[in-house]
Amino acid sequence: MAPTLSTALDVHFPIPQSDAKTPIFFTRRKSTIYCNSSKPPQNPPARKTPSLSEQLQPLSSTTLPNKDQARLLSKPKSTWVNPTKPKRSVLSLQRQTRSPYAYNPKVRELKLFAKKLSDCEDSEDAFLGVLEEIPLEPTRENALLVLNSLKPWQKTHLFFDWIKTKNLFPMETIFYNVTMKSLRFGRQFELIEELANEMVSNDIPLDNITYSTIITCAKRCNLFDKAVEWFERMYKTGLMPDEVTYSAILDVYAKLGKVEEVVSLYERGVASGWKPDPIAFSVLAKMYGEAGDYDGIRYVLEEMKSLGVRPNLVVYNTLLEAMGKAGKPGLARSLFQELLGSGLTPNEKTLTSLAKIYGKARWAKDALELWEEMKSKNWPMDFILYNTLLTMCADIGLVEEAEQLFMDMKQSRHCRPDSWSYTAMLKIYGSGGNVGKAMEFFEEMSEVGVELNVMGATCLIQCLGKAGRIDELVRVFSVSVKQGIKPDDRLCGCLLSIVSRCESREDMDKVLACLQQANPRLVALVKSIADEEYCLDTVKEEFKGIISDTKDDARRPFCNCLIDICRSKNLHDRAHDLLYLGTLYGLYPGLHNKTANEWSLDVRSLSVGAAQTALEEWMVTLAKIVKREEALPELFSAQTGTGTHKFSQGLSNSFASHLKKLAAPFRQSEEKAGCFVATREDLVPWLKSRSPSPAVSV
Repeated sequence: MAPTLSTALDVHFPIPQSDAKTPIFFTRRKSTIYCNSSKPPQNPPARKTPSLSEQLQPLSSTTLPNKDQARLLSKPKSTWVNPTKPKRSVLSLQRQTRSPYAYNPKVRELKLFAKKLSDCEDSEDAFLGVLEEIPLEPTRENALLVLNSLKPWQKTHLFFDWIKTKNLFPMETIFYNVTMKSLRFGRQFELIEELANEMVSNDIPLDNITYSTIITCAKRCNLFDKAVEWFERMYKTGLMPDEVTYSAILDVYAKLGKVEEVVSLYERGVASGWKPDPIAFSVLAKMYGEAGDYDGIRYVLEEMKSLGVRPNLVVYNTLLEAMGKAGKPGLARSLFQELLGSGLTPNEKTLTSLAKIYGKARWAKDALELWEEMKSKNWPMDFILYNTLLTMCADIGLVEEAEQLFMDMKQSRHCRPDSWSYTAMLKIYGSGGNVGKAMEFFEEMSEVGVELNVMGATCLIQCLGKAGRIDELVRVFSVSVKQGIKPDDRLCGCLLSIVSRCESREDMDKVLACLQQANPRLVALVKSIADEEYCLDTVKEEFKGIISDTKDDARRPFCNCLIDICRSKNLHDRAHDLLYLGTLYGLYPGLHNKTANEWSLDVRSLSVGAAQTALEEWMVTLAKIVKREEALPELFSAQTGTGTHKFSQGLSNSFASHLKKLAAPFRQSEEKAGCFVATREDLVPWLKSRSPSPAVSV
């Protein structure tokens, strides 16, 4: 009888002490030096069998450097191996063969009967009624043939239970395996686990296929801890996983974020002679992509090339997605060209990943080339790809291309524009200030029954606010709320920004009324800042409470807008207070940078008003340093950036105008756009000539 789960084998593979600090990743590259020993090996003392995780720990501690994520090493050192104690394989390099059942001359008759069982009503009584019509005696071979022919997992399970109640022959492993595979198709892990425990209780051996079915079903059901549990139990029985099970458990560990275990398992598999297939490399690439680990992705590519494994389309898609998450558009472009060079044709997923990457990186030229290539080669388009391309056009500001895509969608049978499609168009027209077109699309959405989402509402409201069409803004906001849109932090920030631009008190009150519905606390803070009895301590507490309840990506924009509101009301001192509060609560990291030769101000993440306030604050600080006669560097610079969007208004022009207004001796750098520089010789005399507070004087 085969060993049961209670029989444990020690499969711990010790690493020689001399190599305890040797980094390992790809064992196949290691040179192995054999050394004969004059002394016979001593039997190690008996000990409790460790779990698989415990077994992997010594290897993973030497496999991985002391970093947060694993790094694949290209040139590991050689490892000494004692030939008198060979390393045991960690997996079976062949898929375990199924036990054949004897040839039955009446196969056709039994298969017809199985079909009748499969097609009967979904009730136990109906099923048992059909079973009474079985044409042949349910011998082992006949029963196995019928069991293997049933399609619905419910019918397979009922037939299996019926066979057991008849007690005509002993239940063997193959009967459980066939039943479990049917249950796996129905994602019935609990029933599979019950059968596995039943096998253990009845001393029926679990073979390689049994464990593989249990583990892969747990994986399909996203029960990753269960998959690991049964994998460890498999190891303790002495059974080696086959390649299918091995690839599945690699994926499970990756999904659990256990990078060290994945690397260790991979290492052991390669050491056993396993040649990873494209799916295994896809698992590794996805794992490193989720971690944003560019080095890991790069070494996966190198390993595939060195092993002679040709990536298939699934692997290329995984690698492209991983590179997008790692922020490597250049590498993604090269990989795409490699894909085309290999003779493969990209599918919708490939093109979607690449479009997202180009859009996020704002690579307009590459995006246009991709679009032209897609049209000329008639590559496949699906709904997700259409919307991704539209979003890419919106990110980069490609109006004509977006309009053509949108028309193509309208003429398509299966890819009609939805809420996200219209949102992309609203963003394009809104960014370009084309209010008329944006409103046309808004009205069209109502006509065709496409609801506005919060992103679309934000884009449209921002466009209307910039154009000063406040009444239409109020109408769009009201329609949005009636349609069930819940204003988020981004929409609130948009309204707050429009408040800072309003020239009349009447328009400001209309926008504040909208903001009152979305975020009453924010309106209360605006009123506190503008109050004649202004109190910094009160504003500080209100500001802190609001920022704490705001999402991270909206906190700095909120503070920027509040500063802009202060400057629009000529409340410059209060603008400086808000900049102080924003800095105090970590909203402006990296605002000031110092080296021995240069001090710089980085305002690229600030609004126009906030940038002007930061410049004034910096000048006040520098004036104090000059007055104290402290040492100053040779060069001073202010970084505004240039903006990468076609319709980007840019901070550079506004900043340059403010420098001119202050008569500050900063000039546009000839080497770097959006950078203003001043020398110490020019700046110090100007600072000495200034009044004590530039904030008050402008």
